[in-house]
Amino acid sequence: MKIGIDASRAFIKNRTGIEEYSYQVIKNLRDKLKDRQVVLYVKKTYNLQLTTYNGVVKINDLELPKSWQIKVIKFPRFWTQLGLSLEMILHPVDVLFVPAHTVPAVHPARNATRLFNNSFVWYIRKFFNNKEDWQYSHSVAGGPKNTIVVIHGLEYEFCPNAYSWWDRVYMRGTIKKSCQWAKTIISVSNNTKLDLIKLYKVPDEKIRVIYEGYDSHQSSAISHQETKTSDKSDDRLLMTDDKFLLFVGRIEERKNVGNIIKAFEILKEEYNILHKLVLAGKPGHGYENIKYQITNSKYKESIAELGFVSEEEKWELLKKADVFVFPTLYEGFGIPVLEAQSVGCAVVASNNSSIPEIIAVEARLIAPLQLVNPQDPQDIAQALYKIISDETLKNAIIQKGLENVKRFSWDKCAQEIAEVLLK
Repeated sequence: MKIGIDASRAFIKNRTGIEEYSYQVIKNLRDKLKDRQVVLYVKKTYNLQLTTYNGVVKINDLELPKSWQIKVIKFPRFWTQLGLSLEMILHPVDVLFVPAHTVPAVHPARNATRLFNNSFVWYIRKFFNNKEDWQYSHSVAGGPKNTIVVIHGLEYEFCPNAYSWWDRVYMRGTIKKSCQWAKTIISVSNNTKLDLIKLYKVPDEKIRVIYEGYDSHQSSAISHQETKTSDKSDDRLLMTDDKFLLFVGRIEERKNVGNIIKAFEILKEEYNILHKLVLAGKPGHGYENIKYQITNSKYKESIAELGFVSEEEKWELLKKADVFVFPTLYEGFGIPVLEAQSVGCAVVASNNSSIPEIIAVEARLIAPLQLVNPQDPQDIAQALYKIISDETLKNAIIQKGLENVKRFSWDKCAQEIAEVLLK
């Protein structure tokens, strides 16, 4: 069996969200598929480093099994629909795994033996390879597709104003088509599965829920070391010597950063807290309004905007934060919540989308006040104040968080994905 994996997002610089998911899944699939023939399809980017030593291929910092190979696809535009589709025509695989919701128009199909002689795809492949007899085809050949795609969430359907018109149209179109073309859809939460069934009429039996993980090795190392004051010359972390509330993620409308700032202002105004507010992440959609809000805030001197932070900086911030605040408008999963819990940081998050599921409301591993109405800054502020003013309560929340994260790991995620790929 030959398995192809779309790794176009996995090895970019400054990974967030789906990029980090792709990287972690590929990293953890190495042991599960070490004896399988696997091809990683990557984009040609300036930071892509490929090395080979004693027959072992290494891509950036990741050493690959000997049976794995890298295929660099150099299409500068429409990489998936043109570049990856052409690769599927010229060098078809038995299974294509797409970790990031966009299936190429040309993809593996099960039970299809050959194309009609007048097929465009047949002529293209014959032109390049001069082979007429082959067993893989474009989806028009019929039969269930042997393609597995991961859908991370339909946030654009629930928060349309947080996306550009083009992004909404593109994502809706590509995800709907991906759901039609894929043999199996991996949903990262039960909430996203229900969204797919309700909004896009995807059959229940076609969807497999596989939870994401978090970098447990990194968090374990951080949680067992002394909290340290950063000795960086960069002044971005200087404010972290004081107690602070922390948000990590894109600084954008969907992440509800505007209401985080409003809640912080309420805490300063009504409760006279001494905490700072630290925002760590690169700008996203609607950043201009957020920047204006910070600039004109009465408490702007207590708000630190760090921009994108490295993995090392992120974990240091999570360890030192008094409370991690994550009242986003909609989440397909919510890895930052697990990362914060894993290092003993209390969390306040939204009572919507997948967050109650991930934060373990059914397992009673949270305090009810941790889940807030993201549209109500007063509700966010009150929850934060109750936690920062009550050490006993905060410690109880921390212990429940440490128990909750035991349910998740990238190793478990990769194992379940491997089972789907080999089925």
